[in-house]
Amino acid sequence: MNAQRLILTAAVATAVGLVWLRGGFVGLLPSSHAPAVQAPVAEGLASATFASGCFWSTEAAFDEVAGVVSTTSGYTGGREPNPTYDQVAQGRTGHAEAVRVVFDPSKVSYDALLEQYWRTVDPFTADRQFCDVGRQYRPAIFAHDEAQRTAADASKAAIERRLHRPVVVDVSGAGAFYPAEAYHQDYHTRNAAQYAFYRYGCGRDRRLAAIWGDTE
Repeated sequence: MNAQRLILTAAVATAVGLVWLRGGFVGLLPSSHAPAVQAPVAEGLASATFASGCFWSTEAAFDEVAGVVSTTSGYTGGREPNPTYDQVAQGRTGHAEAVRVVFDPSKVSYDALLEQYWRTVDPFTADRQFCDVGRQYRPAIFAHDEAQRTAADASKAAIERRLHRPVVVDVSGAGAFYPAEAYHQDYHTRNAAQYAFYRYGCGRDRRLAAIWGDTE
């Protein structure tokens, strides 16, 4: 094989690898997703919504928390009803990739969820998280009521005092939440190898350790 063919083969392999790591071969066929989640959760449970970049990683972080009943990757904070992943990824809707967390307040408090959230996010970078760039990857907390908003504001202020730097994470009211396509749900468990390569390639854990220390 001559040098030009070797270079071409290596370039194609690299491009295919990058697409694979970003999930580019997942969900190639059209898929529908549910309308906006508006219905209240079951009695005794509560909802929280967080954005910390790619929703695969946000969902993975909250799935490990005892007292969390379910997590759903989706889109919120924008203007387009029933957006698709392609629309959001191209920055055309104003939505952020986010995760709706349903939890049992008798087992885990909202304050504890906030503590978990901070350990998953780079609080100093707006419109980008790790290797994902764009308004759709902005870090944000979407409060479902005044109590959550007060707690989130207080938690943000405490982080600023602790880290001695301004925190750019937005705190706002929760609005319509649109569940993402089925192939995005539980991505970290259903596509574990691909997710692990993506997370490593993004440098997420390295950056989090630099900000928060080795314990996350």
